[in-house]
Amino acid sequence: MTPGNNGASTPEDDDPFGYLYADGQARGAQPPSGGYGYPNSVNRVRPVGERQYGQQAAQAPQQSGQTAAYGQVPQQGAHGQPNAHYQAPETVPGGATTTRTPAYSDGGGGRGRGPNTKGLLIGAIAVVAAVVIGISVAMLLGGNDDKDAGGNTGASSQPSASESAEPSKPSSQKPGNDADLPKVDAKALQLAGGTTTASDVSGAKADGGVYVTGFNTAGASATWNVNGIPKKGGYRLYVNYGVPGKDADATLSVNGTAQTRPLNLGNFAKAPEGDYEKGWTETWANVQLNKGTNTLKISCEQGNQCDFNLDQVYLVKG
Repeated sequence: MTPGNNGASTPEDDDPFGYLYADGQARGAQPPSGGYGYPNSVNRVRPVGERQYGQQAAQAPQQSGQTAAYGQVPQQGAHGQPNAHYQAPETVPGGATTTRTPAYSDGGGGRGRGPNTKGLLIGAIAVVAAVVIGISVAMLLGGNDDKDAGGNTGASSQPSASESAEPSKPSSQKPGNDADLPKVDAKALQLAGGTTTASDVSGAKADGGVYVTGFNTAGASATWNVNGIPKKGGYRLYVNYGVPGKDADATLSVNGTAQTRPLNLGNFAKAPEGDYEKGWTETWANVQLNKGTNTLKISCEQGNQCDFNLDQVYLVKG
C-alpha cells in the first residue's frame, strides 16, 4: 500500500453489520457465515417450549441452515400454566446436569419444616426463668438487709432536754466510768418546805426502804449538793419515785436556775389510781453541770402537780 492508496478495503468493508445498509450492500458487504440469527447460519436453533420433561427431544423444526425469524417470540402457554412444549435441558441426552439442594430434613426421611424452633423456644424460656430467679433472690437478700438495719436502729421514745418520759433501765445506759459519779438516797438530801422521810409504802430502793414524802405543798423541796463532778459538760439526772396511779411533775433547778420545762413524773408503771406501792418507777432529765460541786433541787412550785414520793437520785454522763 502506497501513500494515498488506502488499499482495497474501506472502513465500511470492515463493519460486520455493513450488509444491513444500502451503501454497504452496494459495496458488496456480506453477512457473516456463522453465528446466531445471521442468514445462512449453520447453528441449529431450538425454539423455547420444544423440550418436554420425561420425553426424548423432539425433532427440531428447522434444518441446518434455517433460522427463526428475526425478533420472533415463541408461543407460550396460558398464564400460570407450564408450556406443554417446554423440556428442561437436563432431560436431553448430553444436556446440562442440575443439582437440587434438598430442603431441611426433619430426620424422618420426610420433607423438613425448617429449623428446630421448639428447641430455641425452650432455651429462651430457660434463660428468662434464670433471670427471674436471680432477681427474686437479690430482692429477698436486699429486703433482709433492710429489715436487719431497721431492726437494729429502732426508734426510742426519749424525752426532751429537760423533760423525761418512761425511761429504760439505768444500768443499760451507763458508760463504763459512771461508777465514779455520785448516787444518793433521797433521805440524805437537804429537805425543806414540809418534806419528810417515811417507809410505810413498800417498794422503795433506798436503804431500809426509806423515801421522802410531803411534796404535795408549794415550796416543798429536796436539795442535793453534789460533789466530785469530773468535768464541765452534759449529764443525765435519774430520779426514782412513786406516784399513786396518776401523773405528777416538779420543778428542777440546777445551780439556782430553774429548768424551763418541769420534771416529768408520769405514771409509767401504769399503777391503778391511789396505789402508791405499784407506782414506783424512774425518770430522767438532761442537765449541764460544772466541774466540782453543783446544786440540784427538786421542788414543788406553783403550777406543779406534786403528789409523789422521792426514792433515789444519781448521775450518769450525758
